[in-house]
Amino acid sequence: MQKKNPSQFEFIALMASLMSIVALAIDALLPALEYIGFSIGTTNIVDNQLLITMIFLGLGLGPLFFGPISDSLGRKPIVFMGFGLFIIASLICVFSESLEMMIFGRILQGIGLSAPRTISIAMVRDSYNGDYMARVMSFITVVFIFVPIIAPALGKLVLDHYNWQAIFYIQLIFSILVSFWFWKRQPETLPKEYRVKFTSHIFMNGLKEIFKAKRTIGFTIIAGFITGSFMVYLSTAQQIFQIQYDLKEQFPYIFAALAIAIGSATFLNGTLVIKYGMEKMVTVSLIGFFSVSLLYIILFHGTVNPDIGILLAFFGLQFFAIGFLFGNLRALAMEPVGHIAGIGAAITGFLSTMMAVPLSILIGRFVSDTALPLFYGFLVCSSLALLVLIYLKVYAKEEIQEVMK
Repeated sequence: MQKKNPSQFEFIALMASLMSIVALAIDALLPALEYIGFSIGTTNIVDNQLLITMIFLGLGLGPLFFGPISDSLGRKPIVFMGFGLFIIASLICVFSESLEMMIFGRILQGIGLSAPRTISIAMVRDSYNGDYMARVMSFITVVFIFVPIIAPALGKLVLDHYNWQAIFYIQLIFSILVSFWFWKRQPETLPKEYRVKFTSHIFMNGLKEIFKAKRTIGFTIIAGFITGSFMVYLSTAQQIFQIQYDLKEQFPYIFAALAIAIGSATFLNGTLVIKYGMEKMVTVSLIGFFSVSLLYIILFHGTVNPDIGILLAFFGLQFFAIGFLFGNLRALAMEPVGHIAGIGAAITGFLSTMMAVPLSILIGRFVSDTALPLFYGFLVCSSLALLVLIYLKVYAKEEIQEVMK
């Protein structure tokens, strides 16, 4: 019996839920990093950042396997494969007794979660294109952003009443519930006649097509710089607010407030992108991201951390700019490769993540006593992203015309 297509509202909510398990696996753990580090015997507090950044490594590697297979077998079976792997990985994390085993479990969690994350993007591309795809992605992100708002508070609540292992069990319960909803309500979005026969050459053929598309590569690189910037914040937020500012109790609420800054921008983007277009939104937001970073460095270079209110104001402006970037950059990168959406989402996600992980690890090592190195990282990443955007505007005009056809 064929499943009835869900309403657009339910489709958006379901796709957001598939993505949001990633946010839950990352953000709910933030208040517990210090406790986990003590439990598994880390000696350097900076090493606790790896429990955040290494899941992104798995999120980058997994799509290379799941993306091409989804173009051959369909989208739905791949989501269930990913959830199965995530359950196994979560149990590895629960029973870890060393940093190495925990990192292995986190990478494996990322690989498993890359399936619902990548496939949700491919399913959106199967159903929408152009600025309307960006609009739908924006609304998905608005729903998705609800999880980062509550996840640290949820993690702290669980930590106060149980232990850090319980946070992983909460993730497992949520993933099972979303899997059931997905199974019952979401029909397959890739008809059999559009599937690509799986061969040993499917990955290389897809890679060749993607590398021919200047705009796909260019916007993927920009996404890598922006994702890398944001990953540094995610991996150092606990260190900055709980240790540098001694705001352990207030940390979940601070994190939630900054997540709202991203969510509000993403919500606005759903309306503004139709009026102004994706590329203009990306251009203005990148300039804003660069400008705020530069202003912070000018004002606070060579000084200790400013008052917490000032820091939060700068973070809020940065993340408001980022809120206009995530969905638009992904949609712009996917636009020229819609005919291979599965492998397209896989390779573009892999490339941007493989850029972001080393960037975040490198910059994060300098964030020990003040937040200033974080803004230097923002400035460098936004500068390079603007240079790539200028290149695309000058040298990829012919591809824009081809895409519009």
